[in-house]
Amino acid sequence: MIRPEVVRRRLQRLDEYLDILEKLRGYSLDQFLANPERYGSAERFLQLTIEALLDVGSHVIAELELGIVETYADIPRLLADRGYVDAVLADQWVKMIGFRNVLVHEYLDVDREIVYDLLQHHLNDIRALRRMFAQFL
Repeated sequence: MIRPEVVRRRLQRLDEYLDILEKLRGYSLDQFLANPERYGSAERFLQLTIEALLDVGSHVIAELELGIVETYADIPRLLADRGYVDAVLADQWVKMIGFRNVLVHEYLDVDREIVYDLLQHHLNDIRALRRMFAQFL
């Protein structure tokens, strides 16, 4: 059985992270790239955002017995297979997971213009996933 408190806590954190990312979104590319605190914060909060989505996704999959998760990319695919996430959003989520892996494991090679692009164009994807998970509260 899905435990609403597990979902709620992660969604609350997700909201906090999104608020921070939304503020960082307000800078021009030049302002963003010129300030290590800005791009460093964006990188970290994007990572935490993706982690929160993965955590709640894993919980839902486990509790509803939707399948086996062997890799992080299985989470959006299993949820899409069961109709919780549409295919386009699931594909975007898989890309986010790939970027999370870059942030965590290849942090020396992060392209900060990609980070900025994510802030400018993909926060709504995160919000859409948040809305989907809110149905389990």
